[in-house]
Order: sequence, then C-alpha cells, then structure tokens
Amino acid sequence: MTLSEARYRALKEAAAQRDKTIGQLIDESLEFYCIKTREDARDLVRRARAHSKLTEEHALAVAQEQVRAVRRKS
Repeated sequence: MTLSEARYRALKEAAAQRDKTIGQLIDESLEFYCIKTREDARDLVRRARAHSKLTEEHALAVAQEQVRAVRRKS
C-alpha cells in the first residue's frame, strides 16, 4: 500500500511540527493502537508466562483473546 501525495505531505508536516521523523510518528501510532510484531507479541507472552503458572498454549490463548477484545473496541 502506498500513501496518497496529500497524506504523505500531511504526515511529513506533522513530523516536522513535532520534531520527529515519519518513522517515529508511525511507530508511536502503532504503539498507541497496540499493534505489535509477532515477535513482540511472543516476547510479551514469554514475559507474562515467567510471572504466572500458565502453560505456553494457555498464555497465548489469553493474549489472543485480549487482542481481539481491544480490536472489537476500535
């Protein structure tokens, strides 16, 4: 997918106004919407499992349900 010229200009302007790069704005937006890479999600599950008594499968199921719940709210 590519951005329209108008969207790109708006993103570039927003980045300049905030003294950030376009990449930094995109990263912040992804974090705001809790969009993570698969590896980030796995790391989150690993850390959660280290502090709980859940099996890996159960922990992953709980994490997936939480992601679905957040997405339904959006």
